[in-house]
Amino acid sequence: MTSKHDFSKMASQEAWLLENGNIKLLSKEMKHGRTAHNMSSSSLRKKSDRTLVSKIRVGFLRMFLANLQEVLLGTKLAVLFVAIPFAILAECRNFGRPWVFALSLIGLTPLAERISFLTEQIAFYTGPTVGGLLNATCGNATELIIAILALIQHKVDVVKYSLLGSILSNLLLVLGTSLFCGGITNLSKEQKFDRKQADVNSLLLMLGLLCHVLPLMYKFAGKSTELTAVGTLQLSRASCIVMLIGYIVYLIFQLWTHRQLFEAQEDDNNNDAVSDDESPVIGFWSAFIWLVLMTGVVALLSEYVVATIEDASDSWGLSVSFISVILLPIVGNAAEHAGAIIFALKNKLDISLGVALGSATQIAMFVIPLSVIVSWIIGVNMSLDFSLLETSSLALSIIVTALTLQDGTSHYMKGLVLLLCYVVIAACFFLFRAPLGQGQSSNLGSHDQGIMRI
Repeated sequence: MTSKHDFSKMASQEAWLLENGNIKLLSKEMKHGRTAHNMSSSSLRKKSDRTLVSKIRVGFLRMFLANLQEVLLGTKLAVLFVAIPFAILAECRNFGRPWVFALSLIGLTPLAERISFLTEQIAFYTGPTVGGLLNATCGNATELIIAILALIQHKVDVVKYSLLGSILSNLLLVLGTSLFCGGITNLSKEQKFDRKQADVNSLLLMLGLLCHVLPLMYKFAGKSTELTAVGTLQLSRASCIVMLIGYIVYLIFQLWTHRQLFEAQEDDNNNDAVSDDESPVIGFWSAFIWLVLMTGVVALLSEYVVATIEDASDSWGLSVSFISVILLPIVGNAAEHAGAIIFALKNKLDISLGVALGSATQIAMFVIPLSVIVSWIIGVNMSLDFSLLETSSLALSIIVTALTLQDGTSHYMKGLVLLLCYVVIAACFFLFRAPLGQGQSSNLGSHDQGIMRI
């Protein structure tokens, strides 16, 4: 039986939504068309108490404060927002550069989750297809912004290390932790997942791996160093165009023709946070403005990270490769990773796999090729030649992950093996201390530049 308090609560919510603009009625398709990324992010959100805000009589002020409350306090990671002003203050006051790096990295953690939240809010007004496209482009906004800013500063190695680290982190650390924790928690149950989505992502990752291996093999097969460097760069750019075409077709496959394979499955026993997310909490234009502002803050902190990473490396005694491959992905994507692990504990492996494999696929097939194309446009020579060590780590990680997921079942031993693989790779990059810029295609001579222009 519905109480009077419930009716008043529903009425106030309806009035609030009308105040923020008309919304589309939520169909069954929209309610159950949420992606794994949306479900993962929702596990870190918390309800906001609007009791005090609702007492404000000025409509504009009430709406602004309510939006502020939802955006900044509607996450369990809200306490980490404190690091953002401290990072800006440390940069303006010329404090220790390693402090700027650390504070900026911490500040990026809640911003990544909030961008996911805002894109989901916009999807309530535009429909699941546009929302899916937003998630496909903004899902790894932090990595993309860091990559572009590093390219502008000609730090090609930082771009390669950070993007490689994002793929390795998702395939080995996130997926491994999810499978291990899920297997330990559900020892008495057989954990199963839908292989169809995993197979699609694995195929795309194999395509991305092929596009990384061929430039490396081409470099070793070439006899003339100068001509080989130019050919490697040209082959990389052609491969990136192919990868972007493949990613566009993947979006069509995911959002239109085979959407049912990628929809996060919900049931009646799901948590309250998920059911509450079936209605928007802020208006369309409010979500859009906040999304722009959050992206601007991400760009600012990313610029700090790129500018201070070498100082942090010297101060902490850690190589730039280790910081970029290991630390950046772990801290920057902590919110998304935590959500994947939470759902694995609840025996919802399809969501965990959707987060880990989906993010890895997005980095490999969208962010990396887009970074190469952007570098081409701005005159920085970045290729897909990630060196033998990095390409081998990527290849073995993809192969081990594909073998782990081949039978559609899981147990904690599979997760443990993936985690141990990640530990070995982390140890390797901890010891690897090659200087930045060594052996990169950005060091082409004037003769090579003339050949490229021709």
